[in-house]
Amino acid sequence: MGGIRQSEFSIVEYNVFQLLKDPVGSTRSFEVIDEIATDDGTVYRVTGRAELLRTDRGILVRARFNTIARCICSRCLIPLSCHIPIGFEEEFFPTINVMDGSKLELPEEPDYFKIDTKHILNLTEAIREYLVINMPMKPLCREDCVGLCPVCGQNLNEGSCLCKKKPVDSRLAPLLSLSLKNSRKRS
Repeated sequence: MGGIRQSEFSIVEYNVFQLLKDPVGSTRSFEVIDEIATDDGTVYRVTGRAELLRTDRGILVRARFNTIARCICSRCLIPLSCHIPIGFEEEFFPTINVMDGSKLELPEEPDYFKIDTKHILNLTEAIREYLVINMPMKPLCREDCVGLCPVCGQNLNEGSCLCKKKPVDSRLAPLLSLSLKNSRKRS
């Protein structure tokens, strides 16, 4: 049976030798608690569960993880914590036949994950990829965040500023009136 090996490099690995010898449909489940470093050096504590399912070609990994990331509100620039769910199903393909040690032909599919020659299935890169994909593009501290004053930089969530507002460019006036009509309809 596989086990988790953690090292200073924050690697989530499973020895799947026995699972590859088991019949198609065999499963193993693991709780994962580890720290994963992304390419920029940021470290995230990842927790969750991974289920490994023997397929006719390799091992299907069904993973559901969670982490908390330090984000910055895209409107007011206040630091905040963002909950990031990470879920994926990926098939990992063996490179060596467990029965006779012969080299296996790998799929022609692009961007597949491999099980190394020692039958180690490494989830680290898959977790990193899905973590980056699931990072919020424009995190908000709250849905109704009004952001910063474009003139003085005052956080308008904390109060209004004393800036004199510039008149609207006359070329944009039709868009402003359209925006005001839409906001009144929602009220």
